[in-house]
Amino acid sequence: MRLDTDFVRAQFPAFSEPSLEGMAFFENAGGSYTCGPVIDRLTRFYHQRKVQPYAPYAAAEAAGAEMDEARARLAALLGVETDELSFGPSTTANTNVLANAVRLWLTPGEAIVVTNQDHEANSGPWRRLADEGIEVREWRIDRETGSLDPTDLDVLLEDGNVRLVCFPHCSNVVGEINDVTAITALAHAAGAFTCVDGVSYAPHGLPDVGNLGPDIYLFSSYKTYGPHQGIMVIRRQIGFELPNQAHFFNGEVLYKRFTPAGPDHAQVAACAGIADYFDALAAHHGLAGSPVERNAALNALIRAHETALAQPLLDYLSARNDLRLLGPREAARRAPTIAVDLGRDAEAAARALAEHGIMAGGGDFYAVRPLEALGVDLDRGVLRLSFVHYTTAEEVDRLIAALDATL
Repeated sequence: MRLDTDFVRAQFPAFSEPSLEGMAFFENAGGSYTCGPVIDRLTRFYHQRKVQPYAPYAAAEAAGAEMDEARARLAALLGVETDELSFGPSTTANTNVLANAVRLWLTPGEAIVVTNQDHEANSGPWRRLADEGIEVREWRIDRETGSLDPTDLDVLLEDGNVRLVCFPHCSNVVGEINDVTAITALAHAAGAFTCVDGVSYAPHGLPDVGNLGPDIYLFSSYKTYGPHQGIMVIRRQIGFELPNQAHFFNGEVLYKRFTPAGPDHAQVAACAGIADYFDALAAHHGLAGSPVERNAALNALIRAHETALAQPLLDYLSARNDLRLLGPREAARRAPTIAVDLGRDAEAAARALAEHGIMAGGGDFYAVRPLEALGVDLDRGVLRLSFVHYTTAEEVDRLIAALDATL
């Protein structure tokens, strides 16, 4: 069975928008198109339910029920308990809240591990803890490949003082998919918890977090076809070990403990549209079973589609001698978030591609640390070409032709 991209694209209003006609979207790592069910739910909420939720009248009850629906259905897709999933304004904001909780939780002599492969959202907040005397150890990437070597993590963990290991499911410039389960097992064996940044991975298939095993998993709903929210999975053990960051009277409710500000009611409710979309996609392809089983089967379809599209682009880029491809050359080892060092201004190259109907980006993409480690000139940045499952082979062909014309 193959992914039906005609059906997929019919679920996204952007593909019938006249102002976007003729443009192929290759900057999905910065934010994906929003699916129709999310837009419909957001519109309905503002029209019918924009009241204080959970109050004892019909509009408020409907508003609260839809917010609860979003949490329950997304948690089911991710393989975790409903109260282990919470929403916040962004992944960066959520990580800052978590970092403050960790600051209060750690005791003298304990340490955390961060990587220099991460986007700054899962790096900067943790690194700033060093300003308050907390030991921060860096798990460094290979300067040629951009890969993280688990044996290097073993060394950082060997004294038993590390309490938290923070790393990406995949980098937003290197693209290589890290083995979350294996890394988490190493951390747990050393007495540490794990915090995984899934922002660059989740758009390519919502992961079975329960099966993967991390203690905290973070991603952004605006990159998974929804509104601008950050989604946090915080498993029960660490969730109740870390000190409460919300109002004291909410401290016994796991999904409220790390959301100190009131949630954006409309956007939380609209996130149920993400589940609507994935359920419709699974049903269209005849996929059955529990939510997590359907999601796993759907992820396999998405992964096969994206891998088939990514390999010709990676082969094309690898064959050129006027640029440097960052990360693996094999599509099976990475997400289709592909960054190249052109040796010249990447933003100018992206502007040239736009004249050929290609929407891409140039810059550092808040990935300053991995780019520096890889020897990229930050003044030039990298050209990033990123796509998701609604991208077609014809669009990849157009991208390659445009690259030929502009590079």
